[in-house]
Amino acid sequence: MPLVPSSDAPTIPLRLLEPEGLPRWLEGQEPHVAAWVAAMGFEAGLGEVLALPGPDGSLAGALLGWGTAGKRARDRFHLAAGAAHLPAGRYALDAAGLEIDAGLEALGWLLGEYRFTRYRAAQASRIRELVCPEGVDAARVQRAAEAAALAQDLINTPARDLGPEALEAAFADLGRAHGAEVRVVRGMAALREGGFPLIAAVGAAAAEAPRLLDMVWGREGAPRVTLVGKGVCFDTGGLNIKPGASMGLMKKDMGGAATVLGLAQMIMAAGLDLRLRVLVPAVENSISGPAMRPGDILRSRKGVSVEVNNTDAEGRLVLADALALADEEAPGLIVSLATLTGAARVAMGPDVPPFFTDDEALAADLAAAAVRVADPLWRLPFWAPYEGLIEPGIADLDNAPSGGMAGAITAGLFLRRFVERAGSYLHADIYGWTPQAKPARPKGAAFQAARAIFEILETRA
Repeated sequence: MPLVPSSDAPTIPLRLLEPEGLPRWLEGQEPHVAAWVAAMGFEAGLGEVLALPGPDGSLAGALLGWGTAGKRARDRFHLAAGAAHLPAGRYALDAAGLEIDAGLEALGWLLGEYRFTRYRAAQASRIRELVCPEGVDAARVQRAAEAAALAQDLINTPARDLGPEALEAAFADLGRAHGAEVRVVRGMAALREGGFPLIAAVGAAAAEAPRLLDMVWGREGAPRVTLVGKGVCFDTGGLNIKPGASMGLMKKDMGGAATVLGLAQMIMAAGLDLRLRVLVPAVENSISGPAMRPGDILRSRKGVSVEVNNTDAEGRLVLADALALADEEAPGLIVSLATLTGAARVAMGPDVPPFFTDDEALAADLAAAAVRVADPLWRLPFWAPYEGLIEPGIADLDNAPSGGMAGAITAGLFLRRFVERAGSYLHADIYGWTPQAKPARPKGAAFQAARAIFEILETRA
């Protein structure tokens, strides 16, 4: 991995400089260095990179512009932005005189090195290693980067190679690696007999059998936390079929499951003192004879009836049965993560997932953690006056209220109906995708909300 412990091996100095600090730095340099910087027009703008040649023409160091505080506030992971333009080598960070979060910037360096290469021929790549800055917990940074890579690999994989069966295999591999107990309820008959009729209904039309994946890890008497991730491996929309433009990214509709697995890996690898349970309903929302139909009324595990007014609002259905199961043992906290609504993206864009909770202390802690670890989240309300929108009259609940307003909130309210006994409930409506490459975030799958949630779980362990 590109983050390495301190060593006596030769390193390349990487100096961070703000524009106002550049003249002072140049005063202490050899004349040829000052001449080179001037000739190349380096002004220490944010993300600006300049390699420094030695007297023999070798790479003697590099400068990375740190810009102004106002510009830095517009984005995150600025070290990663510059690192992408550096020559190969092992770098030692020099940020003397600057206030930086070295751990966060080191993480950004690692996140920026992620590549999804499963489907292309091996290509020579420039390996840029960073010596772990002093005072940074390298193992912690590494765990976060590895968890992100696990989730990103799963989300980036096309549905042909990552259906419910392959998602189950990844789930089981993670459980085995950490000594967790893994149980699977697989197939229509087993799901119906086991009390998961909504999961069965959503997955009924697919070639691969729907299933519920269940993992338990940790000390029996430890605080109980249950993670629930939406595992819709591909979403055609069902009989309310999506147009082609909307279906193009539906391989990422299991992004909630992938993110939950990444978060679970962080928890288990760190050895948090939690009784962790992970639930993933793994299905495909396909079209064939047994597909659920608009107007169908389904009975949930909880006994609540649901009118299916849009088969493309399937994520909340599979999550409902999983949440009802999670709630039965009354854990201290249930967390659901899902690529659930387009409404969340319209309101917040791809970078900022909304989260919902009635627990004020949890909301405050999560909002602070999101800022601290540069994993953006923003709270939206479980707005009780909208409860009537999800009550169709003919059944207890409507999976797709008409009108199109407050779609992220009504989806959250729907899910909340299935959690009554847990100490707290937290739901995040993630996007799971980076449309255009950004510092530390290559175009493609995105690992959202998990690092911020890990921060609050760590304090509860």
